[in-house]
Amino acid sequence: MGEGRDLTGVEVVRAIATAYEIQIALARTISLHEHRIDHVAHLGPSVAAALGTLLGLTEETIYQAIGQALHTTTSTRQSRKGEISTWKAYAPAFAGKVAIEAVDRAMRGQTSPEPIYEGEDGVIAWLLDGPDGSYTVSLPARGEAKRAILESFTKEHSAEYQAQAWIDLARKLHDEHPELLDGEAIESVVIHSSYHTHYVIGSGANDPQKYDPNASRETLDHSVPYIFTVAFQDGSWHHVDSYAHGRATRADTVRLWRKVSTVEDSEWSRRYLSVDPREKAYGGRVEIVLKDGTKIVDEIALPDAHPFGARPFAREQYVAKFRSLAHDVLEDEEIERFLVAAQRLPDMAASEFVQLNFTARPGLLASVPEPAGLI
Repeated sequence: MGEGRDLTGVEVVRAIATAYEIQIALARTISLHEHRIDHVAHLGPSVAAALGTLLGLTEETIYQAIGQALHTTTSTRQSRKGEISTWKAYAPAFAGKVAIEAVDRAMRGQTSPEPIYEGEDGVIAWLLDGPDGSYTVSLPARGEAKRAILESFTKEHSAEYQAQAWIDLARKLHDEHPELLDGEAIESVVIHSSYHTHYVIGSGANDPQKYDPNASRETLDHSVPYIFTVAFQDGSWHHVDSYAHGRATRADTVRLWRKVSTVEDSEWSRRYLSVDPREKAYGGRVEIVLKDGTKIVDEIALPDAHPFGARPFAREQYVAKFRSLAHDVLEDEEIERFLVAAQRLPDMAASEFVQLNFTARPGLLASVPEPAGLI
């Protein structure tokens, strides 16, 4: 959009900052997990608001665009339950696409259902806390610095966010107990955590697929018993290797995996729902019971990469993560070229935004089958 309107990198950065302010303010104040609503319901409004900032639209136009974007992007969390498909990955992009269309319609004068949050049949009444529900979403005052992006929860590992801390704890236990890695001495592993961990990615979901070695990558991504098992045995987590069919079907892994279960702990649920960023937690306690009766207990509250975690991500870690994820799809020269371009975005003119596109490794795109559709 910035390219088409001949805007500058500074204006794009300002719009990105707006998107993060709206997204994180909504996520901090309105719990979608609690009501089994998919998190993309916050993305529609944040993208619409960002485009409003980018294009300098009136408050009324932005208001109408946000209403349309929210109305058309609310959906249940079933996309992250059961046999999970690639829709899980596409849903956020779909929300962004719908938000762009909402801005276009609002600019042309089309209004939205209003009030969309507070209406008698609106989002709060029927999808969130109910007809008597009320939320206060705080945003920066005019002229105040936009810093919410610095409070975003980075994923160090390519897995569901509620599994991040468990990967970190599993890596720690891997180093401390090498004698247990084959699982033969282990009787059971019980993860005590929040209701979300238990009911969405844990054994409380009652999804047999979460223990199925032949399940899809997307399903294993939402199985904390699988993720904890592999991270414990390997002492690491890889965005490809940890999900490989050969890795998931390894006999010793399957045996240990099926000894892992989750339970909801009321205190960890309370902390998960806390609006105090220094109390809010995404981890829990693990109890490993050995066949000789010995019990190993450890806990973790936050992922290491969290802003308040043991090793908060800084620029160096973000760059390293990009290199790792891009390694198999981009040439090394293209990776370095993009990193230089991305980090000079504030100084770019619209004609330079094309530098933020990638050129895939030769032959990569041609190697991916393209199914037929309507056209």
